[in-house]
Amino acid sequence: MDASFFIARRLRFRRRIVTASVAVSFLVMIIAVSISSGFRHEIREGISSVAGDIRLTPPDQNVLDESSPIERDPAYLASLMEVEGVDKVIPVVYKAGIVKNGDNIHGVLFKGVPDGVPAGNDSIPLRVSIPSRLAEITSLKVGDRMLAYFVGEKVKMRQFNVVAVHDVLVETDDNLIVHADISDMQRLSGWDGGQVSALEILMKPSHRSETDLRVATMQAGSLVNAYSFDSESPVIATSAPAMYPQIFDWLDLIDFNVFFILLLMTVVAGFNMISGLLIMLFENISTIGLLKSLGMTDRAISKVFLSSSAVLTAKGMAIGNALALLFCLIQGTTHFIPLNPETYFVSYVPVSVDFPIILLADAASFVVFM
Repeated sequence: MDASFFIARRLRFRRRIVTASVAVSFLVMIIAVSISSGFRHEIREGISSVAGDIRLTPPDQNVLDESSPIERDPAYLASLMEVEGVDKVIPVVYKAGIVKNGDNIHGVLFKGVPDGVPAGNDSIPLRVSIPSRLAEITSLKVGDRMLAYFVGEKVKMRQFNVVAVHDVLVETDDNLIVHADISDMQRLSGWDGGQVSALEILMKPSHRSETDLRVATMQAGSLVNAYSFDSESPVIATSAPAMYPQIFDWLDLIDFNVFFILLLMTVVAGFNMISGLLIMLFENISTIGLLKSLGMTDRAISKVFLSSSAVLTAKGMAIGNALALLFCLIQGTTHFIPLNPETYFVSYVPVSVDFPIILLADAASFVVFM
């Protein structure tokens, strides 16, 4: 056994403040990384459920224009499924409406998709699933009838049956989406079964980075131009970052803040480690003198204290990691820390534990400390 490690194992350093400082630093770093990953994951999932990762629309991008539908099954559909990362292509019909329940009135956006409402009693006509926020505003609940008005060349009135209430990750009072069956929305728009407002492409979770979406959008646009028939309506491909640039800019700002927190916590913990090591040296001057008198080199003596510092750092890292993972487990299960969805797009602090990133942060910080 190396003599430096042998001596380090038998020396006792009472430097609990150093371990505590490292633990707090890693606790903050891991929580910050987990929250950043949580926001990115939840908001991307929410945007994907609201508008898809890539949307094919008429050139004016007005999905509410009843005069310019596109084909539900265009010639290029099979080619789109071959794009790397594409999970499915969903036809949708959008329709703006006004919901009224008693004295409560609110504007909503109806979204008709295949199997848009939970399976149940198919004999119930005009079934819809409403967002929880709309249910709160209008006092609607499952089993109620919902009166809706649609304004166009003439006002149309329909009475829907609420069969479900769903939660929406990205939701504000100005963006309430009611899910309905696509056939109901097609009839309401005066379209046949082959006409829709847009085609929404859903990507696999591993292909939802901004770079992957940009590449897939370019490929989808090229395939549309290459394989569409002259008789088919023209469409353009738009990615989620292009549809919601402010949300993705906000996510980039969060990532920058997390990077700053990581840097700050690393510097703070590093200075605490340096000060702790200096204190250990001052407390053991007599031991250092004894070791030198026995012929030990400066390099070997430094290994004694560096190995002790490594043990303190490892203990702090382990404690910080354990506490951070415990927090993530509790928050991910109970959502006990709420947020205002009007400001943060989600109603609670989201957490997503990304073990490769955590291990990378641990390793990088440990190397910097040493």
